[in-house]
Amino acid sequence: MYLFLAFLLVPIIEIALFIQVGGLIGLWPTLAIVVLTAVLGTWLVRTQGRMALGQLNRAFNQLDDPTEPLAHGAMILFSGALLLTPGFFTDALGFALLVPGVRVAVYRYLRARVQVSSFQMGPGPGMRQPHHDTGDVIDGEWEEVRPHRERGVGPSGWVEGPDRH
Repeated sequence: MYLFLAFLLVPIIEIALFIQVGGLIGLWPTLAIVVLTAVLGTWLVRTQGRMALGQLNRAFNQLDDPTEPLAHGAMILFSGALLLTPGFFTDALGFALLVPGVRVAVYRYLRARVQVSSFQMGPGPGMRQPHHDTGDVIDGEWEEVRPHRERGVGPSGWVEGPDRH
């Protein structure tokens, strides 16, 4: 029901804002603002997205919980979609989601309302575990080295005599 209301109300709000702003400043300045916010929004989404990706990599490298950086990345992606959608209302929401403090508040709000009932890593209960040999096996590559008697290599493999290299 909420999604239906959003698809119904957002275009109505955008049309009303276009009419109001266009009536105040004219058609061409209104269209210029829409294009400018799309370009500026794209640049901001790219820079914020890079920072969010860096925070996600840092969380993975330090084995921290990646939930918050992933949520920030999703909100930045959503803000990019809002900023590319023509309109003043969607631009305002998109720019608001690019503010880190707003994203933190939205994350805390959502985290308080979402309850994880189960989390599992690895194969599930119906999945078969791969068979592992219990012996100590080290996988590696080898190459047989034969001593070169003609160069003066001794039985230990060291070069002997005046031909040392």
